Amino acid sequence: MIDSFHIITFTHRNLDVSDVGFLHLEKNNQIDSFKELKQLFKLDEVMFISTCNRVEIYFVTSEKVSTHFIRQILQSVYKKLSPEKISFYLDKMEWYSGSDAIQHVLTVVSSIDSMVIGEREIISQVRNAYSWFNKNNLTGDFLRLAITHAIQTGKKVYSQTNIATRQVSVVSLAFQKLKNQKIPLDSRILVIGSGSTNTTFLRRLKKHGFSNFTIYNRTESNAIKLANEIGGLSRDLKDLKSHKEGFDLILSCTASEDYIINEEIYKTLLNGDNTKKTIVDLAIPQDISPIVLNNSPIHYVSIEELQKESNNNLEERSSDIKSVNNILQKAELDFLDILRERHVEIAMREVPLKIKEIKSIALNEVFRGDIDTLDNEAKLVLDKVLGYMEKKYISEPMKLAKEIILKN
Repeated sequence: MIDSFHIITFTHRNLDVSDVGFLHLEKNNQIDSFKELKQLFKLDEVMFISTCNRVEIYFVTSEKVSTHFIRQILQSVYKKLSPEKISFYLDKMEWYSGSDAIQHVLTVVSSIDSMVIGEREIISQVRNAYSWFNKNNLTGDFLRLAITHAIQTGKKVYSQTNIATRQVSVVSLAFQKLKNQKIPLDSRILVIGSGSTNTTFLRRLKKHGFSNFTIYNRTESNAIKLANEIGGLSRDLKDLKSHKEGFDLILSCTASEDYIINEEIYKTLLNGDNTKKTIVDLAIPQDISPIVLNNSPIHYVSIEELQKESNNNLEERSSDIKSVNNILQKAELDFLDILRERHVEIAMREVPLKIKEIKSIALNEVFRGDIDTLDNEAKLVLDKVLGYMEKKYISEPMKLAKEIILKN
């Protein structure tokens, strides 16, 4: 059964987050698509997981799975993608089968495969995806066992290790510093640059309730694209010096070799406001002139301090990752035991019915004449004795037989 389990995955490791996003399917559109897929390709079970940096298709089938088979699956799910685009994704995908697929599920739910290691949210994302597909009768016994075991393993990882307590992503660390400052959700956030770092940061800010964004970028079309995604304003970077709406927080990350914000521009941005501001500068080299930092009341978060903290956390986390891997290795072996036990249960589930059938034949056919000669009290005692023996014969010998089969 385990060899029939396959996972197709597209993640941040091999693709830009925007490319992963093209594979996202709205929840209400998933079921019809995957019901068709299940029937068309004779899949026993199927489910779909989609996050901001991960898209995965889980399926169980007795059919022979090849790259051509997977191509057909992608063409069925993503009918609007061109053959060239399908080929692009095939080249970037990761494909797991059997025990490797089980190991992958455990790794995903434990977050060590995530863009942000230690991100607990992945447990809920996997659980919700499974619940949605199970509710629509697209999953079965195998995925129930696999996902349940993976979620239990993920919880064990978070409760028995410190994997979630030491952030190593500079975006996560920067966000935590803003959280510690208790930045109000209605803060005016001035964003400079629309690259992957700022995009990731803004997605997190939006997710936690921030909404007042103004994005400046050298290529305005990129600013427009990001603004449309998170719900903000977009402007050309050359117009930054004309910004008059004020700000509470600046988030800057560009590839500029010169300072983006000098003393003159910063004074213009303040527009007479002398309150203390927060600046998160994730650029290398930094985007904010030291003169601005030295002459103005600013709570400054620099890439240097974040990287230093990240490196310290990474050193401490190395031992945690070893502990996590030990938990996952044991969990993989445990799942094989769970699967074997389930196979035995399925193989033996006819035994209780057979015993009941034998009892019925004995009472109503073989010994019916003898039983009819008994008085009511004797019949009642006989019924109790047979009921007791039936119950014990079903439970004790089956338990013993199950142990013998599993042992061998």
